[in-house]
Amino acid sequence: MARHDRWVMLATLVVLQALTIVTGVYAVTTDFSLGALTRQTSPTEPTASPQEGSPPPVPVVTAGPVLAQLSAKSGDGPLPTKGTLTRQLTSALGDKALGDRVGAVVFDATTGEQVFASNADTPITPASTTKVITCVAALASFGPDTRLSTRVVQGAKPGAIVLVGGGDPLLAGPSAKPSYPKQASLATLAARTAATLKSQNIKKVTLTYDSSLFTGTPIAPGWKPNYIPDGEVAPVHALTMDEGRQNPRNRAPRVTDPPAYTASAFARLLGRQGISVSKSIRPGKAAAGAPELGKVDSAPLYSLVEHTLTRSDNDLAEALLRHVAIKEGQPASFAGGAKAVTTVLQRLGITQGVSLSDGSGLSIRNRIAPSALAKAIALSGGASRPDLHAIASGMPIAGFSGTLGNGRRFTSGDSKGEVGLVRAKTGTLNHVNTLAGLATTKDGRLVTFAFMADQVPINAEPVLDRLAAIVARS
Repeated sequence: MARHDRWVMLATLVVLQALTIVTGVYAVTTDFSLGALTRQTSPTEPTASPQEGSPPPVPVVTAGPVLAQLSAKSGDGPLPTKGTLTRQLTSALGDKALGDRVGAVVFDATTGEQVFASNADTPITPASTTKVITCVAALASFGPDTRLSTRVVQGAKPGAIVLVGGGDPLLAGPSAKPSYPKQASLATLAARTAATLKSQNIKKVTLTYDSSLFTGTPIAPGWKPNYIPDGEVAPVHALTMDEGRQNPRNRAPRVTDPPAYTASAFARLLGRQGISVSKSIRPGKAAAGAPELGKVDSAPLYSLVEHTLTRSDNDLAEALLRHVAIKEGQPASFAGGAKAVTTVLQRLGITQGVSLSDGSGLSIRNRIAPSALAKAIALSGGASRPDLHAIASGMPIAGFSGTLGNGRRFTSGDSKGEVGLVRAKTGTLNHVNTLAGLATTKDGRLVTFAFMADQVPINAEPVLDRLAAIVARS
């Protein structure tokens, strides 16, 4: 059974990856929206380096099925022998490349039993594995079928309109190419708005833009000054197109004022639709209950989460952090998001070991214990929480996708044999390497793990891959 099951798993992962690609092709040519019910949501710090009024409520649409549940039969094999696994992991953890502060843990995903632990409750700089925590909180707080909406509403005077940001950084600008998940389009919003205006015999408007859904500083504590110029992330605003990129196909440069940049692009798009827009475009505030003139919706949250984890998308992670804050009744800021995530995790039974300053992991001030990270991942693989399954399906597959499919990971002799048998989120900053995910052991047991080091003298990624490979073949 052992080796056969592992090859079955490998084949399944390959099919899943192919299905994801096919789904992506379908998504960019087909409208995802099903037009269903609309509802309203209310130690020593390392040096970081690039890693991979009250605002109006954000309208969201709930529609369509959640991702198919993980197989009820997966993970039912016997647990690995603890003595052997402990000996092998302890030996690998002694590698000098990991530095002086290392935390590690392995959990049985079915029972929650701790199979291995070493400094498992020590808070460590998580880098991009922070996104796992942010995404778990988002899915648990406002549900996997939620969609983010960007709207245009009637202004205070006749012929006045307001572009209202809904906190969707994937909103596609005029130069964006089709992608997966299918993005809401600013051009589509302009066309819909223009059609409504023309039906009212309005062909000339004044435009203001409302980005008040998110509050506080747009730059997180612990971010390096070069992050925005280098294109690692854009300033966080509720109205942003193309994740604040001047050219959607290039990581950099990012614009300094995403709301104004987006509003200007929207005005040009309205002009192409025969609606003249006055030259003065300013920030403003939409009135509560203002009539809606046009709206576009994002892909459902489960697709956004998968994208966030597979692509390690910093901008989307920061937006999701703020949406958790809104849903949990906190200010839509970095601090409010951090507090809201803690509240959601406590409801899930993760009561300690998480301290955040942002949602993406760019901040060197974040701290997460390996035990908290692995527990969150274990929830995503269980039959009792189908709403969290996008965490598992969104994680990169060793040797195939995302930050584990870049040709550098799981390539050494002691880890390349487990290609396709590990799904995990990576984390990288200067002197920080982390890896957290799930694997099926040789006897078919689903386990979750977190390996974290934040005082590494050199690149420790090969060691982390070796640790995950040990778990997968245990």
